[in-house]
Amino acid sequence: MATFIADAVPTKGTLSHARRAAAILPAVCLLLAALAGRAAAAAETLDHAVERYRPAMIDDIDRALAGAQELKARIAAGDLAGAKKAWIDARTGWERSEVFTSGFVPDLDEAIDAWPDATTGFHGIEAKLFGASSFDVGTEVDALVLHLSELDGKIRTMPLTPQGLLNGIARLAYEVGDSKVDGGESRVSGTSLDDMRNNVDGIALAYRTLFAAALAGSDAKTAGQVQDEIDHLKALVSVPDLKRVNADRLRIASEALIVALQTAGPKIGLETPTLEETAK
Repeated sequence: MATFIADAVPTKGTLSHARRAAAILPAVCLLLAALAGRAAAAAETLDHAVERYRPAMIDDIDRALAGAQELKARIAAGDLAGAKKAWIDARTGWERSEVFTSGFVPDLDEAIDAWPDATTGFHGIEAKLFGASSFDVGTEVDALVLHLSELDGKIRTMPLTPQGLLNGIARLAYEVGDSKVDGGESRVSGTSLDDMRNNVDGIALAYRTLFAAALAGSDAKTAGQVQDEIDHLKALVSVPDLKRVNADRLRIASEALIVALQTAGPKIGLETPTLEETAK
């Protein structure tokens, strides 16, 4: 019995550890609860930010659709200059929207803006309208209006995620520095520089609306780095013509923005953004 009692009674060291554990456990629980609460609050904040961003998406697609509809009217009227202007106006709304189009509506993105081997969509029309000054684009314009109308309806209720939009910002930053700087998609119309400017404006708007406040609250230094890289990118495309764009510096700046965004993701409760065209 004595042996049993001796074994059952904690030693001084064991008792000390037990008391420390008992003292620490509530603090650990409080810390875990605080972290869980912070994560939940961050997720809720980003979800609300997504809905603040949705009206901007709607406005840009509305502009693209209105431009396409005006393009159709100018083609019917035989107004070549007016048709070209309407095409350019439609592109402005579209290029600002590329933050979300390839990730959330890839099929419509392909139908509307396939490149470089495009026979339909914006670039199928561009080749005939600007390259050949041809009005023979009725079928392509009808399809563009149809697809933009479908997208205009979808974006009002389609599910959006902070992760997918962060990925979209990173992906568009990559495109600006990679595939567009050497003359870009819109070579025939000569509006590639406008494409890049509108892309960067779309990036700036999405970051400011969706992530800037959350990141500033989590890591002000990283928030500053992301904003600095966006400002740098904007400055590099704020030149009089495409020939003045420093291609090497633009590529470096786009890569720097991607790295900053990849650092930012985990700090606001998201995964490191990828360049894959799959929304999460």
